[in-house]
Amino acid sequence: MKIIIAGAGEVGFHLAKLLSFESQDITLIDTDKECLNYADTHLDIRVIKGDSTSIAILKEARVDNVDMVISVTSSETTNITICVLAKQLGAKRTIARISNTEFIENKEEVGFIKFGIDELISPEALAASEIELLLSQSAFHGSYEFENGALTMVGTTLSKEALFVGKTVRQAAEVFPELHFMPIAIQRSGTQYTLIPRGDTTFKEGDQVYFVTSKGGVEELYKLTGKVKEQIKNVMILGGSKIGYKTSRDLCDHKFRVKLIEKDREKSFDLADELPNALIINGDGRNVELLQEEGIDGMDAFIAVTGNSETNIMSCLVAKSKGVRKTIALVENMDYFQLSHSIGIDTLINKKLLAANNIFRFIRKGEVVAMTKLNNMNAELLEFVVKPSSEVSDNLIKDLDFPRSAIIAGVIRDEEGMIPLGDFYIQAGDRVVVCCLPKSIKKIEKLFL
Repeated sequence: MKIIIAGAGEVGFHLAKLLSFESQDITLIDTDKECLNYADTHLDIRVIKGDSTSIAILKEARVDNVDMVISVTSSETTNITICVLAKQLGAKRTIARISNTEFIENKEEVGFIKFGIDELISPEALAASEIELLLSQSAFHGSYEFENGALTMVGTTLSKEALFVGKTVRQAAEVFPELHFMPIAIQRSGTQYTLIPRGDTTFKEGDQVYFVTSKGGVEELYKLTGKVKEQIKNVMILGGSKIGYKTSRDLCDHKFRVKLIEKDREKSFDLADELPNALIINGDGRNVELLQEEGIDGMDAFIAVTGNSETNIMSCLVAKSKGVRKTIALVENMDYFQLSHSIGIDTLINKKLLAANNIFRFIRKGEVVAMTKLNNMNAELLEFVVKPSSEVSDNLIKDLDFPRSAIIAGVIRDEEGMIPLGDFYIQAGDRVVVCCLPKSIKKIEKLFL
């Protein structure tokens, strides 16, 4: 696939890095020579120094012959302009990064496709949605919903209280004869190796496990994992960034009691005007005395989304030490993901990863309608729409030539989520969720073409 990425910032570089690993034909454009030099020496891609809104630069990048233009500069106006120009110059598909979530909320009404913009993504909106989902599945550290919750992915670390520690996947399934969940990926404690579980795979204490469940399956998982579902109502948010603002607004709309701490005085007053249902506190969230005065020990969740990863991590550790049950920190450095559970923070989120996941589904072959990478694991979760011509169509799962490094995690048919076993019959129109390791992606894509 020939792809132009406009913007060599954090999102652009991370996307170029992921795509270059898959041998895609990538051209990265930016005005910053230093960023481009770093990308040029570290990645197998082509770089062009220049303004992506320049028609001459786009022509130099051979825009008339590309499959996709992804514009992820820090300016949404620039991104929209680049996509409009690229489409007019012959690009097949365009994706623009935006920060104003109103554009996404009114996408159909405004008709961005008519202008030449096929998709809009907002890393800030994706992060806010991720936080809200994590709070709703409070005992789990990773969540993702397919088709408005028809299927849900959740991640957890198995404690010795988990009923299926020491049992195989097959034995665990027998605990609940009405199977509503499927383990899709396991990482053993102290290792970096991702395992796709089979019937004879044994669950061990300390395993980090991701499950896919249909409606009702999450409740079973609470019982099986020994987790307690705790109602989250009181939330403290550190940082009045775009993510902090959107998260506060969304949580207030869902009747959460929100306290937001913002260091900048002027910004605090603006936030107080825009968020009448949240309590805005002007102060430094790194100050432990301030956190105690504002009742951190009475909070159910603490979310740190300042622009500084270290501040977010440290403040979450303070919150954890004060008895806050759920902590979520926004981080920029991907390496921190390896540390999250060992240092005691429930969940780390990363805008770059969320944006890249959202964009990746347009690059995968077959009709991929949703995709996510599992935090801290070398595996992807893809949702395919089965076409009549697909190899999987009109077949039983057990009859498919499915690689061992992949698993069918769930099927959505007529908006109902199902956890399929070997004798499940796949039909055209089904939405099939597959978890796979990178080495099996090409084979899986062929099955759904």
